[in-house]
Amino acid sequence: MSMFDTIGRTAETVGRKANALRKLERMNRALRHQEPDRVPISDFFWGGFIERWRRELGLPADANPYYHYDLDWIVTVPNMDPWIRPFETLREDANEVVVKTGFGAIMHKHFEFPMPEMRAWETDTFEKLEGARFDDPRDRRRFFSAGDNQIAGVGDGFQRNSPPWRETVQSLRPDFPVYGSMIEVSECLTRLIGQEHAMIWMAECPERMGAVIDRIGAFYLEMARAEIEAGAGLLDGFVIWGDVAYKKCTFMSPAYWRRYFKPWVARMTEAAHAAGLPVIYHGCGNVKAIFADYIEMGVDAYNPLEAKAGMDVLELRRQYGQRIGFCGNSDIQVWETGDRAAIRREVLRKLNAAKGGGYIFQSDHSVSSAVSGHTYDYIVQLVREHGNYPIQLGEFEEAV
Repeated sequence: MSMFDTIGRTAETVGRKANALRKLERMNRALRHQEPDRVPISDFFWGGFIERWRRELGLPADANPYYHYDLDWIVTVPNMDPWIRPFETLREDANEVVVKTGFGAIMHKHFEFPMPEMRAWETDTFEKLEGARFDDPRDRRRFFSAGDNQIAGVGDGFQRNSPPWRETVQSLRPDFPVYGSMIEVSECLTRLIGQEHAMIWMAECPERMGAVIDRIGAFYLEMARAEIEAGAGLLDGFVIWGDVAYKKCTFMSPAYWRRYFKPWVARMTEAAHAAGLPVIYHGCGNVKAIFADYIEMGVDAYNPLEAKAGMDVLELRRQYGQRIGFCGNSDIQVWETGDRAAIRREVLRKLNAAKGGGYIFQSDHSVSSAVSGHTYDYIVQLVREHGNYPIQLGEFEEAV
């Protein structure tokens, strides 16, 4: 390697790090409710979308939307399985695979369809749930070893032997603000026993189920602390995954959620803040009945604000002002139509929420394979064109 090659690579590395620092400042200013240079933008992408995007835009087989669009932040997941173990393959052929995961969930993944199906659970009685004992939340394999894990491995794709979490963080660090993440109790129960069992057992045995929730909450709180320590100063923020609602309301009563689930979200948020990390809480569905609780807990921003569940970021901004940040809410169902006029109206209207800071542009869940590559390309162009401060939206101006 010549001296000029070395100088060129050094300059490139310095430039990448400077760009990542600009993104971090952009994110942090938004989360502090200050106006950055422009509205931050990122998203969560289905593997099927990425394949379609590459094909439609004529991009290389290794093209990645985070790098292609120089997006503003990215989130990572360690091994959160209660039991650290390889997937047990129960059936596999060219069309599908059925595995048992470290949650004890029997997962059926048909390769033709985007999302898997949880068909059964190893923990299928309340007595088994009460008696379940998990692997150490601080086990170093969660953060420093490759291996199978359900959240990274079985989704709209199928992946075995995910790379070590810390190596992933280090590989992304030169280019993006990197957020760690952890599930909370509700998200665990969905994978560990299924939502039907969870809701029935909460109704039939509320106090005994509450004791289980407290034990699982303590388990994931300790894992979150261990993750932050394993990140050793490399993390820029923290996401808490915790779906507790569907289209109309929460899965459990707000009172029950406040008694058993909320304290663990609060303590996890406190742990992240103690390490200097802003917190974005990801919770699908209509959470209007408990939205003020996230403000009370000090959550910095709420994601994804599902439009299809009746969440509207402008209504929330008018109701809560700058007391919490917002991340998401651009209606993916509008994106899926490919209608440029409708998409423009949707994107620019939601950018009103960015006035005064406090808004990160994303979809209202994730970018599905029903969104064309050209549509997402157009959306990024719109946000980059109209998301510069001061925000000026012409005919789509709304008071917030």
